[in-house]
Amino acid sequence: MPDGRVRAGAAVYAQRVNAAAELLESGVPVAEAAPILAERFGCSVRQARRYADRAAEGGRAIVPEETTVFTVKLPAALAVRVREQARESGSTISALVAQALTEFLARGRRKPRRR
Repeated sequence: MPDGRVRAGAAVYAQRVNAAAELLESGVPVAEAAPILAERFGCSVRQARRYADRAAEGGRAIVPEETTVFTVKLPAALAVRVREQARESGSTISALVAQALTEFLARGRRKPRRR
């Protein structure tokens, strides 16, 4: 942002919404939760009110799992197919590969091949 402010990442956003949900669940009204959150997280009362409103509307948020860069080398033709599939499905390459690997690994270990 041009004025030096930084947008909270998805994990930070979820944590702040969940903190707001805790306050609301304990009986603190949204209007009173906002200044508490603003002080706790060093953000504006206006932004804190957005966290409280989100918590009031949808409850707790799912905190996304931390990601890491994992580089692999693929045959060029396979990389092209992965990019095409991601584009056609409206997904990202990372999301597509993560889903494919998760499904593959969920099938369990296969018996080792006999030679």
